Amino acid sequence: MRAFSAMLIPLLLTVSAAAQEVEVTDDPIANPIADIVDETEIGGGVASYYGNELAGNRTASGERFDPGQLTAAHRSLPFGSMVRVTNTSNGDSVVVRINDRGPFSRGRVIDVSHAAAREIGMHRSGTARVKLALLNDD
Repeated sequence: MRAFSAMLIPLLLTVSAAAQEVEVTDDPIANPIADIVDETEIGGGVASYYGNELAGNRTASGERFDPGQLTAAHRSLPFGSMVRVTNTSNGDSVVVRINDRGPFSRGRVIDVSHAAAREIGMHRSGTARVKLALLNDD
């Protein structure tokens, strides 16, 4: 049984790691969903992220804030909107769901969760210059 477990655990870790490395491309053969989702550029500016100290607090949409989810605050986009946030310094992007209002700091265009900040490499600096694209599913 130990030998089986010793072989199974590395295999599961490899499969899990491979599943996380899914590349999204504009190629309709490699990514059939690319034809379904349309993006509309909606500008950009400076993004910041929510600290973990707000975990559990209610957002403007009424749900509880979870820093581990890919969510964000925007001043005017409807709740539930899906937005691609791209860090212009490294090209990394993440899709977040709008569930709160803000940011309220002058000069900021979006506040993202800590998980989203990690995805685009801004969790250490706290802010990053980003561009935003609204995802349309119609």
